[in-house]
Amino acid sequence: MSYVPNTDQNRKEMLEKIGVKDFSELISAIPGSVRLRDELKLPPPLSELELTKLLGELARLNVNTEKMICFLGGGAYDHFIPAIVDQIISRSEFYTAYTPYQAEVSQGTLQSIYEFQSLICELTGMDVANASMYDGATAAAEAALLAHAHTGRSEILVAGSLNPNYREVLDTYCGSIKMKVNTLPLEEGLIDLEAAQKKLSEKAACVIIQTPNFFGLLENILKIEPLVHSQGALLVLVCDPISLGILKTPKEYNADIAVGEGQAMGNSLSLGGPYLGYFAVKQDLLRRMPGRIVGVTTDAEGRRGFVLTLQTREQHIRREKATSNICTNQALCALSACIYLSILGKSGIKEVAELCMQKSHYALDQLTKIDGCKKKFNAPFFKEFVLETSIPTKKIVKSLLKKNILAGIDLSLFDRKWKNQLLVSVTEKRTKEEIDYFVGELRKLA
Repeated sequence: MSYVPNTDQNRKEMLEKIGVKDFSELISAIPGSVRLRDELKLPPPLSELELTKLLGELARLNVNTEKMICFLGGGAYDHFIPAIVDQIISRSEFYTAYTPYQAEVSQGTLQSIYEFQSLICELTGMDVANASMYDGATAAAEAALLAHAHTGRSEILVAGSLNPNYREVLDTYCGSIKMKVNTLPLEEGLIDLEAAQKKLSEKAACVIIQTPNFFGLLENILKIEPLVHSQGALLVLVCDPISLGILKTPKEYNADIAVGEGQAMGNSLSLGGPYLGYFAVKQDLLRRMPGRIVGVTTDAEGRRGFVLTLQTREQHIRREKATSNICTNQALCALSACIYLSILGKSGIKEVAELCMQKSHYALDQLTKIDGCKKKFNAPFFKEFVLETSIPTKKIVKSLLKKNILAGIDLSLFDRKWKNQLLVSVTEKRTKEEIDYFVGELRKLA
């Protein structure tokens, strides 16, 4: 049966209203080469019993990646998630709650968002944070739009060391409104300061820099920041939140906007999502911030209450005045991050960051003892590094997968110039035995 309740008469009336004769005229702009010509050849329908059995058989074909040793990174990381995180977010009042349009009946949800915002401000040192974005990539792109609106300028300068996935999202965002996105060249995996100074001008709305960058290296923000602000541009830092346990905060670098991927804070890898982006700014950019913000106030009887405030969404104000078309937040993922940060606290985040740093440096030391393996860059790094190998990286990834090792990311997938370069990430979950096993299996290949 059809699940679309339109009758032939309904369709005829709609087509007439639109001003076309038939449906084919409506889709005339779609090339015939990509249109579906024949009906889908679907198998016959199944009963519930038969379908359940089939789905069970298909599920058993999946590989259980939880048994694998994960050295993947590049924006999604295998961190330990305390059991209490899933226990709390699985409560029905959190797990099934929808977006809080009527603030007065959504106090619990609004309070959890307010706590998340407060913790992000604590972590980044920034003045105000929103209720979260879709992911780190959209957060970076929204930062560019904010800078464009605030400065009235149309050029965005981006470090060549930004995550390539983020760059693609940024290009999509900016291309639609004719903003120019230009790249700051690299030298040994880091921004070339001399070249950056030449590219910077009064045309730049902002400079977007990731640190630790896509290669895991720490950018020299202390030298870059004065160059950016001397031209009246905004400084946008994309930061791994775990790194902020031991590294300088965006506020200490005098960043105007701090964004990043929040998956590392209590959210599992989940085959790539859903994740959450965090977004924090200086006080003077508050009214240009996208998404939603929860504030605290008192009611007529003096009782504390939580409300959606400074609502700059197209659902609440005229569309042309909206800061963004993002009108929701990743509430459940943000709640996971909120719980994670709450139970670890400052000392816990610092300990996780220190373990990541120590274990990743141990892994690099051991891997570079293998013939044909060397570190690509000499700059300081946090928990990720690029290993240059004489063995094709595709072979490494494929061979070690058979040994239940997710060896890392083949960087040639992003750029052919990065041939035989493997991006390896080491989190606090990796044990010495697991790292040594990885080293031993790679040595056999070499």
